[in-house]
Order: sequence, then structure tokens, then C-alpha cells
Amino acid sequence: MDKILVTSPSMTSYEEYIDEIKSIWDTKWLTNMGPKHNQLEFELRTYLGVEKISLFTNGHSALELGLQAMNLKGEVITTPFTFASTTHAIVRNGLTPVFCDINANDYTIDVDQIENLITDRTCAIVPVHVYGTVCDIERIDKLAIKYGLKVIYDAAHTFGVKYKGRSVVSYGDASMLSFHATKVYNTIEGGALCYNNDEYGNKLRKLRDFGIKTAEIIDGIGANAKMSEFHAAMGLCNLRHVDEEIAKRKEIVNLYRSELSGIDGVQLLPIQDNVKSNYAYFPVVFNERILGFTRNEVFEHLRLREVYARKYFYPIANSFDCYLGKYDPCTTPVALHVSKRVLTLPLYASLSLENAMRVVDGIKEML
Repeated sequence: MDKILVTSPSMTSYEEYIDEIKSIWDTKWLTNMGPKHNQLEFELRTYLGVEKISLFTNGHSALELGLQAMNLKGEVITTPFTFASTTHAIVRNGLTPVFCDINANDYTIDVDQIENLITDRTCAIVPVHVYGTVCDIERIDKLAIKYGLKVIYDAAHTFGVKYKGRSVVSYGDASMLSFHATKVYNTIEGGALCYNNDEYGNKLRKLRDFGIKTAEIIDGIGANAKMSEFHAAMGLCNLRHVDEEIAKRKEIVNLYRSELSGIDGVQLLPIQDNVKSNYAYFPVVFNERILGFTRNEVFEHLRLREVYARKYFYPIANSFDCYLGKYDPCTTPVALHVSKRVLTLPLYASLSLENAMRVVDGIKEML
């Protein structure tokens, strides 16, 4: 019996990738914004429908340097229900995360609570489109305008997602995408920032490349976060097939929904109005009071059957050991509750419907 992993990377054919990288041996241009890098920027800008995009070595670097380019000071309102990168990027900029709870419906930041957390030290909001589910972007943007705050979306999960026909990553002052191997679209490792401000773009370029302005002028302190030509080449290949990959994911999601909907004690994400999904993740929340068994018991039951789900996100960021004593996770009770009960089920383009049914059958055995 094959192992069913929680995720598996989408990869173009070996032959297509080899064909794509052949020209690198002619140019001998391996990194530093070469032809592949620039072509990928152009093609992504077109595919995503954004004004400007900058590529990075990974999504975390994009978010961390994106915040740095805004010259922020003070507090940043964000969610604890996210991957460690979101919080660490804020802290590594010398900023203080202020954790806002999530709503119990779709697990994105609870916009009803944001305004009460805004103080004279608040400088920005970093919401997360968790699982590819779109935040209440219209209300967040209104709050940002009202209080003069920057908004940088952690959109790591939302490649290709649209809201009312418009790319989700075109909202806010900037949106970060992750092109990690496990994402819907990958460049092996990689990331990007989408934005619409030339001055901001110039700051990003310098921060990404050691603070270099020209060959003889270095007037800033920057990092090294450039995407290589080999990563960009994989991105060019995978971009040709990403719509097919999303369509395959949709089939798995439809199967999960048809088999698991309507079960008392099993909560699925709602289908959002006006949203074109990318089917990035399939989280399921198990209510032990109704079901008589816990999320952890489901996790172990599946594991014994060679099915590997993931407790994603657990633990929540305001309970990390590295922030011990600084935050109380009980101040975000919904995030804490969901984190202890959620499993993301295996979901990737190459997952067969037969193996997806093995996942479902494993859960139904518990019922």
C-alpha cells in the first residue's frame, strides 16, 4: 500500500525542464536577474494581473524585506493562525506583533476585532489569506485608509486566486506569494511581492541585492534574496501547466466535499462567494464533543494506514516557545480552538481519486 503524503510538488516533465535550462549553458548567467528571471517576472505579471512584481529567493525573504522597505515602526496587527514565517518576518524587522483572533467561519483574521486593537503605535496590518481563503479585503482596506495604516497581505497560499474577477494579490500596499515546492505553483524555492508603487519597487530591488544602487554606489544595507536562473526556469515550466494542476486539485476537493459534507462534528471551509479558488488546502476541523474522538486520534488512525495528514496550523504563533511569556494564546480563543482540532488532508495534483477515497475511508472508519 502506497504512502499518501499530505502534499507532493507539481513538477514539469524532466525533458521540458532540461530544454528550458539549455540556454543557461550558452549565457552562463546563473543569477543576478538574468534572462530567465526577467522573463518569469513578465509572465507572472501577466498571469496574475498585477502592475508590478519582484521575485525573491523565497516567500519569507519577500515578506521580511517587503516590510523593511516600508520603513515601519511600532505595532503590526496580524493573526496567530499562520505559519511561523509571518510572525518572524514582523519581529525580525524590530516590530511588535499584535495578535488578532480569527473568525470561526473561514479562519481568516476577524475584521470585527481589528479596530479595537489599533493604537497610536499601530503602523500596519498583516492579514493572511489562510488556506487560500480570501480575507475580508474590502473592510481591511477601509480600516487601513481610515487610520493611515499599511497593509501587506501574506498571500502565500493564494496563487491564481481571484476575488470579483480581480487577482487577490493586487490588493493592499503589497502582497507576498510563496513559490515553495509544496505550493500550488512552485519555482522549487522562491517567492514574490506584488505591488503598484515604483518607489517601493526601487527599495525592494536594493534590499534584495545588498543595498547596491549602481556598480559603484552602495547606499543602503541589504540582503541577498535574488532568485537564480534555475529556479526561474522551473517557474517558467510550471507556469505553463498551473491551470491544469489547479483543475486536478479541484477534482480532489470536490470528492472530499461530497464525502465529508453534512457530517455532524466535521467542519469544512465554506465555499466563498465571488472567489475563484486555487484549491490549495483542504482543512477539516473535528469537534471531539460531538464525535467522541479527537483530531489527534484521527491523525494517528490515518497514519497507521499510511495516510499522512498535517496539523496545520498547530501550534499557533502566540504560543511558540520562542515567544514564551510575551503572549497569551488564550487572548485568541478561536485560533487556539481551531488549531487543536484542524487537520489538512492530503491534496496535490498527482493524488489519484482512488487514494483520495482511502483518506475519506480512513476518516469514516473513525465515525
